[in-house]
Amino acid sequence: MKMKSLVMAASVAALAAGGAWAEEGKVKVGMITTLSGGGAGLGIDVRDGFMLATKIAGNENLEVVVEDDQRKPEIAVQLADKMIQSEKVDVMTGIIWSNLAMAVVPAATAQGKFYLSPNAGPSALAGKGCNPLYFNVAWQNDNLHEAAGAYANDTGYENTFMLAPNYPAGKDALTGYKRTYDGAAAGEVYTDLGQTDYAAEIAQIRASGADSVFFFLPGGMGISFLKQYANSGVDLPVVGPAFSFDQGILQAVGEAALGIKNTSQWNKDLDNEANKTFVEAFQEEYDRLPSLYASQGYDTANLLLSAMEKADVSNAEAFGAALKEADFDSVRGKFSFGNNNHPIQDYYVREVVKEGDVYTNKLIGPSLTDHADAYAADCKM
Repeated sequence: MKMKSLVMAASVAALAAGGAWAEEGKVKVGMITTLSGGGAGLGIDVRDGFMLATKIAGNENLEVVVEDDQRKPEIAVQLADKMIQSEKVDVMTGIIWSNLAMAVVPAATAQGKFYLSPNAGPSALAGKGCNPLYFNVAWQNDNLHEAAGAYANDTGYENTFMLAPNYPAGKDALTGYKRTYDGAAAGEVYTDLGQTDYAAEIAQIRASGADSVFFFLPGGMGISFLKQYANSGVDLPVVGPAFSFDQGILQAVGEAALGIKNTSQWNKDLDNEANKTFVEAFQEEYDRLPSLYASQGYDTANLLLSAMEKADVSNAEAFGAALKEADFDSVRGKFSFGNNNHPIQDYYVREVVKEGDVYTNKLIGPSLTDHADAYAADCKM
């Protein structure tokens, strides 16, 4: 069964169930993610990775409702209210964007719902705002940028121009990069979220005296910036997190991305059996290479499935403990949760290459190993 029909079947079955599950062992999941408009590719990949894992597992006790937040916080809040109050979901997941996560997650956990984040990891939910019902299965927002800062040091960059969008994840990005980067800032600019014209920022880079550029511009923002940067004549080396060099983006960027180094906790050529199975199954199911976001959706589903084998979701303490164990084979290899329910994992440097007609990433080597986030000490769980 191809995924469009699989998602529809899962949604219809879950909706038909109506209220809370009567049978022990059943788990109803509410997935709110971005499936239309800007950034839709990210949400589609999270959904597809999650649903692929459920298909492979074949666990009939797991049902999924999928809804489109359209990248709008007010829509996400409305959908969350409906899922919690009317559809009686047990677990929520799916949100891509940190501003939407901040609008939904605290309210969901306050109402006793587990939230498993397959992407957004705002700092506010990692430190003092941590919660025993909230698990981030991707990273804390700063982490990939911390890995980029460590790489910049190793490469000898001493005067980086930095830019990111003006929203929670953008602020976390520059905070993370500066946390590990030892050099100076040639410039530090926050762009509009969703911006597509970067002529002014590129002019600032040109005049800044920088020896390198660090940027975090996810989705279509990154595509626009890289194309304009490549055509600008500015030839400073670029480094960034995987979000701007991911599989779904690279085909749109094309040659402008070749050779750029970027940081990630995952790549398709990581050498472990779980990853090999995932990459092969994803290509077979969807006829495309998986992205970082797809890998995170896949791991999120397998984490949930592992907890379902050990505890009933109606027992929040036992189910939370089962999630905390992270007793599943991650596509990343080593994976565990810290005290704040955020990952402890390795981060890598990747290089954009071309394999046949496909632009993709090749693993170069580690940047940070067994790395936890900087906010865990503020979490009192």
